Amino acid sequence: MAHSIFDDFRRAVQNEDGYLLASTITPRAPEHDGGRLYDFYRTTKHYSVQTDFRYAIVYNNTAGLSKTEGNHWLEVYVVYWKAIGQLLVAEELTNQGKDKKAEWNKVYDAWKDVANALIKGYSSSAFPAWTIPCLYVAGKYLRAFAIKSDAATAKFRKNTTFNAGLQDDIAGAMSTNEKLEDAARQINRMFSLCISDRAPLEESRKWGVYYTTNLLFKTYFKLNAIGLSKNILRSLQATKTDMPPLEAFPKSHQVTFKYYVGVILFLEEDYVQAEENLTEAWQLCHQDAQKNRELILTYLIPCHLLTTHTLPTSELLAPYPRLQRLFAPLGQCIKRGDLAGFDTALAAGEDEFVKRRIYLTLERGRDIALRNLFRKVFVAGGFEDPREGDDPSQKIRKTRVPVVEFGAALMIGMGHTQERMEQEEVECLIANTIYK
Repeated sequence: MAHSIFDDFRRAVQNEDGYLLASTITPRAPEHDGGRLYDFYRTTKHYSVQTDFRYAIVYNNTAGLSKTEGNHWLEVYVVYWKAIGQLLVAEELTNQGKDKKAEWNKVYDAWKDVANALIKGYSSSAFPAWTIPCLYVAGKYLRAFAIKSDAATAKFRKNTTFNAGLQDDIAGAMSTNEKLEDAARQINRMFSLCISDRAPLEESRKWGVYYTTNLLFKTYFKLNAIGLSKNILRSLQATKTDMPPLEAFPKSHQVTFKYYVGVILFLEEDYVQAEENLTEAWQLCHQDAQKNRELILTYLIPCHLLTTHTLPTSELLAPYPRLQRLFAPLGQCIKRGDLAGFDTALAAGEDEFVKRRIYLTLERGRDIALRNLFRKVFVAGGFEDPREGDDPSQKIRKTRVPVVEFGAALMIGMGHTQERMEQEEVECLIANTIYK
């Protein structure tokens, strides 16, 4: 049986080209060959797929595969063919506006078979390490189809009216992330396959560790189970001496890993270490990867705000309209010491800040706005009158400022011009600002 997928398969095996091999089991048609998946699915039938593929892979073995490896690849391509069939049906129904949750569940389950066939091949050491990009494709689309399936399931439940009684309780108890949680378990198996490999580094599956780690991070963040990411970091730390250095991995792996580690540390309020990792991710990130750079800045800007009291410049925010809309008003209010304006800007972006888990961190920026407000009072106080014998060119700022002046500034900064704060309250704010 001749097909371009098997032509690419043989060429990839002969040249030990892992990325070309991975392209032959990708559930997305290449731009130059939009009908590739349809053509591939139509080359055989359910009753003859095993025989046809055995001839293409095992019998027509011009690539020099061993019998064991050939049989494992046969299993992979048979389940891949079945998965493509399910995918084509689901996409056709979706294009017709007949999206059904059962169809995307079937796509996920069929693709899970592809992932399991690959895991089986690696577990039995049938597949060499250079084929690891195939595991990348399996994990990437397992997560994508899980999200698609869960979204369709949630939509189905939302549009379904259940009878009163026990059925409502059952429906409510069912997880809306059922497939994604299962995908996390399968990707974790891939991670274990890579990190536990004992082969020499040049032939090791450890080169797939950071890609699978990043997939797990993305999945755990999507599930809002960020605490599970720490288990992965502990496993990496425990095997650090047996691992290639992070710098030896592709830059794309490094950037994603540094970004997620930075965000995890950010959420633990370790802002110094978070800033270090996010800064490295920013420096390594490709200049044209606007979306990734925007995501990094989303956390790097609050880090800088707290660690160095540095605000983002207009030049930095210019290429990112969303960040400009969110951070520019806050920055302007912090500079002016405008507490009322800061509260308004924080409230305006609250939904996005909470979604990105940066609301509480940005809230601390109010202390910096307060400091700037008090500094304006100090600066406005002017200089000490020169005493006899002092050099008139050496001006000394006044070091004693009446509390009532700070109180007046607070009233203006907070937008309350009618009522005045109690002196003890003002003194408390001054003392806390000095302490910080």
